[in-house]
Amino acid sequence: MDKEKVNSGDIIDLHILKRIYRFVYPYQKAFYLLVFLTVLIAFVAPALPLLIQKTIDDYILVKNYQGLVNMLMILIGVLVLQGIIQYFHTYLSGWLGQHVIRDIRTQLYDHLLSLKLRYFDQTPIGRLVTRTISDIETLSDIFSQGIAAIIGDVLQILVILTVMLIFNWKLTLVSLSTLPLLIISTYVFKEKVKVSFNNVRTAVSNLNTFVQEHITGMNIVQIFSSEEREHKKFNEINEEHKRANIKSVLYYSIYFPVAEIIQAAGIGLLVWYGARGVLHEDVTIGVLIAFIMYINMFFRPIRQIADRFNTLQLGIVSSSRIFNILDTKDQIPDNGTFAPDRLKGKVAFKNVWFAYNERDYVLKNINFEVEEGQTIALVGATGAGKSSIINLLTRFYDINRGEILIDDVNIKDFELDNLRSNIGVVLQDVFLFSDTIEGNITLGNPDIERSKMIEAADLVGARRFIDRLPGGFDYNVMERGATLSVGQRQLISFVRAMVYDPKIIVLDEATSSVDTETEEMIQEAITKLMKGRTAIVIAHRLSTIQSADKILVLDHGEIKEQGTHQELLSLDGYYAQLHKMQYKAVM
Repeated sequence: MDKEKVNSGDIIDLHILKRIYRFVYPYQKAFYLLVFLTVLIAFVAPALPLLIQKTIDDYILVKNYQGLVNMLMILIGVLVLQGIIQYFHTYLSGWLGQHVIRDIRTQLYDHLLSLKLRYFDQTPIGRLVTRTISDIETLSDIFSQGIAAIIGDVLQILVILTVMLIFNWKLTLVSLSTLPLLIISTYVFKEKVKVSFNNVRTAVSNLNTFVQEHITGMNIVQIFSSEEREHKKFNEINEEHKRANIKSVLYYSIYFPVAEIIQAAGIGLLVWYGARGVLHEDVTIGVLIAFIMYINMFFRPIRQIADRFNTLQLGIVSSSRIFNILDTKDQIPDNGTFAPDRLKGKVAFKNVWFAYNERDYVLKNINFEVEEGQTIALVGATGAGKSSIINLLTRFYDINRGEILIDDVNIKDFELDNLRSNIGVVLQDVFLFSDTIEGNITLGNPDIERSKMIEAADLVGARRFIDRLPGGFDYNVMERGATLSVGQRQLISFVRAMVYDPKIIVLDEATSSVDTETEEMIQEAITKLMKGRTAIVIAHRLSTIQSADKILVLDHGEIKEQGTHQELLSLDGYYAQLHKMQYKAVM
């Protein structure tokens, strides 16, 4: 398995932040209101110690009861105001974050839908799941605990420091004498946790990739009795995840007690020096109490800033990963404008060369034509290039040289959606979603009426088993159609192809792994599906393609022979030898 390694990156990447702001822009009123509330909190919170100092010195000590009541009312009002501001600040930051990550996730998924299959061949699915789910969730923390919170903490520190210096600069210097120790410990903590958090994210990505791959391939794991070996591999990855998390917990368990001790030392020095000032009447009791409150308010955001910087940096790393996918320009160009309502179905490959990796050609100078309504069969060993021809016709991949024509029009001139909607593909390995049978047939297309779906199911013989299922067409087939047999899944794929009524049908023969009765049903369905359509059939059993109008014999990406069944037998070449081998196997 390809394990992912991620660099920790810069603490603040302005380029990434600018890109994130583009997603914030549609909600800029909410964003600026959030900034305003952040600034407001920074100024309202430090007002409380000032009011308490005034209450003690000007009203309690002089026994001014009415003034005390008035000050208490003011204090309660300020506390209520602070609570209201904090409520809107917390809600707004969460609201903004969720709207932004919704938009980013939508754009990311739309972008993934547009990428070539080559990208998915080369990228672990578990990693893409991590990007789409976990990384985007981490990005939301930028709004709730990142930029706005850091700005608020810094402003609050500056306001408190200014007020303290105005009150008594000597008390300020004494109480903040331990600050250098806190700054040093905070920096060390930030750097350690930054690495630790990135290790956690990497471990999560690797864990997701491993679990997704092995659950999908569980039949292979069990068939080859490799449960114990795979369990050991999982334990190793899981152990990495545990170690990364425990290391981050360790740093937290060390830092916060150290920070508390440093803060307590600062308060102790303040009380010692301030008490002397009170005895000498240089400092009032109210000022001393206010300073104790300010010290707590001053040190708290400094402790939090380290954590918030790591949250911000994690969000930036996650953003970088997400934007790397969004910046991937591996799409099939969709520049065509030709969009006919109906194709005739003529297909032509002219001097087509194709390589998956830009070097090793899997198709070499392919030339053939299929007239409207004809059936052409592709024959050859595994790796001969049969599936590649299908992938090129549907533009899952683009050719390196040559051209592919449909109705004498280059397929690159078609609108991509129009091209694919006119080509029905039925593969041997049928993929069904965890949805109802109707959902898997229509794929959510509202233009396909239920009556049309039922008619197509009747035509290919699928309704016989569908009606026996609980709920009929509303029966949920579960993930990958696990509750259905191979033949039933295949028949559903035929219905799916038929309701879209394509003029060109591509069939990867699907009778090699079913019983005789099911094979007869599928062959009957294939015959009905091909009627009146141009058909391209990947042939595994030669007995099923003897009536094809043309048979192409492929070997190592080249067409070695082509003709009808009888013409190829008379050549006594590759096809004839293959036919004899299959005939002997049947005998």
